[in-house]
Amino acid sequence: MQEIRIGIIGVGQIGKMHLDEYVEMEGVTLVAAADIDGSELERVAGQYGIERTHSDFRELLACDDIDAVDVCLHNNLHMSVTAAALEAGKHVFCEKPMAGAYVDAVKMLDTARARGRMLSIQLGSLFEKETKVAKRLIEAGHLGKVYHARSTGFRRRGRPYVDGYGTESFVQKEVAAGGALFDMGVYHIARMLHLLGMPAVERISGKVYQETDMDAARRKTSGYDVEELGLGFVKLADNITLDVIESWAIHLDRFEGSYVVGPAGGIRLEPFSFHATMSDVEMDATFDLAGADWRWRQLDEVQTAYDSPQSHWVAALRGQVDLLPTAEIALATMLISEGIYLSDKLGREVAADEVLENSRSAAVTI
Repeated sequence: MQEIRIGIIGVGQIGKMHLDEYVEMEGVTLVAAADIDGSELERVAGQYGIERTHSDFRELLACDDIDAVDVCLHNNLHMSVTAAALEAGKHVFCEKPMAGAYVDAVKMLDTARARGRMLSIQLGSLFEKETKVAKRLIEAGHLGKVYHARSTGFRRRGRPYVDGYGTESFVQKEVAAGGALFDMGVYHIARMLHLLGMPAVERISGKVYQETDMDAARRKTSGYDVEELGLGFVKLADNITLDVIESWAIHLDRFEGSYVVGPAGGIRLEPFSFHATMSDVEMDATFDLAGADWRWRQLDEVQTAYDSPQSHWVAALRGQVDLLPTAEIALATMLISEGIYLSDKLGREVAADEVLENSRSAAVTI
C-alpha cells in the first residue's frame, strides 16, 4: 500500500477530529503539524506521534516529504493557506466551508486547477449511508428526472457560544464569515446538489434572521453578527429548483427533513423513506441502509473509500478512486449561501453572476 505522508495546519478542535481519523488509517503517516499555539502544538504532536512541528505553516509547506496538507483553520483563513499550499505543489484537504467568501473559494479552485493539484473540501454528508443509497436510487432511475429538492438543517437552540458551547469566533463575521448557512447549511445544501447531479445555479432569492433571545452576558461578549436562520429559493439549470431552510435557533420541535422528488418517486432523507405510486396504489417504503452498506463493502473493496471524507481523500491520493468533486460542490454551496445574503441585502432575487460581481474577499493572511 502506497504510503501517504500528511501535514496538518491547525490543531484545534477540528484539527484533532481530523487527526483521530488519520491515526486509524493504514499507510498514512502524520509527518508534520503547524499551529501558532506552541504549547498546544507540542502536546498534540506528542499525543498523535507527529514527527515535526512548525509555528509558521510556510515552513511545513517547504518540506519535500509531504504529499498533502490538511487545513483546519477558521473560515477566513482557508483561502490564503490553501492557495499557498497548492502553489507549493501540495494536494489539499480543507475543512468546510470552502472559504469566507465566494470569490475566495473561486480562487482556491482556480489555483488547484492551474497547479494540477487535488483539492477536496470536508463534506461529510456526501458519505452518509442515506446519501449513498439515495444516489444509487436516483441514478437507477427510480425517481425519474428529478426536478425539486429541499435542504433543511434544524437546531432548536444550537448557536455556538451564546447557547453554551464553542467559542465566540463561530458567531463573528470577521472570523467565520457566516452563521447557520456556513456552519451547518454547507453540509445539507451540498448533499442536495450532489443528489441533483450538480446543475448550475442560475438565480437565488433569500432572507436571513437573528431574532431568538439569548443570554444577556453572552450577547454582550459574543460580538454575534451572523444569521441564526437562513432561508432561500434557488433556480437551477434544467428546470430544477431547490429550497433551503437552515436553523441554529428557532422555536419549533423539528423540521420535516431534506428530500428530493421526481415524477416517478421521492426520497426523504431524515428518516430515510421512499415514496411512489405502484399500480395506482400510493406506497411509502423504508430500506435497510446498514445492511446494504455492509453488503456493498463486502462485495467491493473500493467501497471503503467512501466511508468518510478522509478515507476517500486518501484513496484518491493513492489513485484508487477518482476524487468526488467536493471542491466544485462546496463552491456551489457558497454561491447559494452568499446569494441568499446578497438577496437579503438587496431585497430581491439575484443572478449567479451578480453574486460573483458583488463578492468581496474575506481572506485573512497569517
